[in-house]
Amino acid sequence: MDQRIDYYKLAPEAIKIMMEMEKYTKTTGIDRKLRELIKIRASQINGCAYCINMHTTDARKMGETEQRLYCISAWRECTFYTESEKIALELTEYVTLIPTMRVPDELYQRVRKHYDERQYIDLVLIINQINSWNRISIAMGNIATEK
Repeated sequence: MDQRIDYYKLAPEAIKIMMEMEKYTKTTGIDRKLRELIKIRASQINGCAYCINMHTTDARKMGETEQRLYCISAWRECTFYTESEKIALELTEYVTLIPTMRVPDELYQRVRKHYDERQYIDLVLIINQINSWNRISIAMGNIATEK
């Protein structure tokens, strides 16, 4: 697949809005490595190789381990993710698959044991942001390339 449209060039106002949201997500109290794990997990679910490649690269630069990156799709069976990371990854799956999974009250209550109201909002915004990027990237034909 080839890049279909140079959307940065043809829709700069829209991309500016997306980048402003990206800036906001970086100001949240959510750990930066966890933000990358969320982006990777959502991108795996959505099948966005471009974003998986980008965010695993970014996570490595932040010091994330290969083990945690390789196992993120099976996080439930791993002991090397914290409980708060696991609950954020579970929320990521539910929000990413919201048409079929929704976000049940029981999950919300478990998330709130680890994150306050503002952090809950920030987690949902981070998840939505990467889901938006995934959809843009896939629709525009972005491909993962070797660096």
